[in-house]
Amino acid sequence: MPLRPEFSRSFTPDPSPGELELLAARLRDDVVYIAQEIGERNAANHAALEAAARFIEQRLRAAGTTPQRLVYDVDGRTFANIEVELRGVAKPNEIVVLGAHYDSAPGSPGANDNASALACLIHLAGRLAGRRSARTLRLVAFTNEEPPFTRTRRMGSRVYARRARREGVDIRAMVCLETIGYRDTRKGSQRFSLGGLLLPNQGDFIALVSNWRYRRLLAPAAAAFSQRSAVDIHGLVLPSHMPGAWSSDHWSFWKEGFPAFMVTDTAPMRYPWYHTPDDTPEKVDYAFLGQVAAGIEGVLEDLLGIEA
Repeated sequence: MPLRPEFSRSFTPDPSPGELELLAARLRDDVVYIAQEIGERNAANHAALEAAARFIEQRLRAAGTTPQRLVYDVDGRTFANIEVELRGVAKPNEIVVLGAHYDSAPGSPGANDNASALACLIHLAGRLAGRRSARTLRLVAFTNEEPPFTRTRRMGSRVYARRARREGVDIRAMVCLETIGYRDTRKGSQRFSLGGLLLPNQGDFIALVSNWRYRRLLAPAAAAFSQRSAVDIHGLVLPSHMPGAWSSDHWSFWKEGFPAFMVTDTAPMRYPWYHTPDDTPEKVDYAFLGQVAAGIEGVLEDLLGIEA
């Protein structure tokens, strides 16, 4: 069943149709540049990975923020997570992390996986910069989420989360954006829906995925999302080591004992071009992605205690 509990917090007004149309166009521009102009970007295509990092930094600066590179070495090569911090006022030492990986799978230009999430992260940086919040927001573009680094200590988010644990950072929630730009309204387009018992059998919703330990995050997040977006939202609590549950950067935070959940369109459960050369920009539904971005903004407003 969809998670739609009562929620009374006041948010900024819903975006108008014209604003959503403009947002969709801006998101498309970023996805096209990352996935088409740069293309496949990973350890095997290190120059393209570096080009993506520079583009993300440029766009974050244009959004009114100051990005910082957090570098680390793997086998003599340098990789970088890219972080922006928006400092909170009342509880600045309590941290909320919004993350998305910027590398793509081998052989794939990665439009939906994961340029869609990067475009959303950049948009939200601009939306939230300059707004007063109780908690501090860290927006992070992670490197090396895809093979051969997936669920290893060289994964960018794992490096980041381990450092945060060593330094005693008080991360209250990590929100992972993973493959969020595709919908299919045809019945039967959603795989593993168990006949509609687990999930709807048509892939036109967004899922919030957590493990049992951090399931408490899902209901308020789903409620906040629903206050701002017309996209249907469903929560899933899955075992930590279940395929699909552990397949992105939130896993790194679970490993270090930080509360985290994933926002996703369920990737290969509906997206037939996942991890293929055909994961290209025209496959992304930018109106849908814009609505998802609006919902995630509501989630962050709630987690951060942003003043309306």
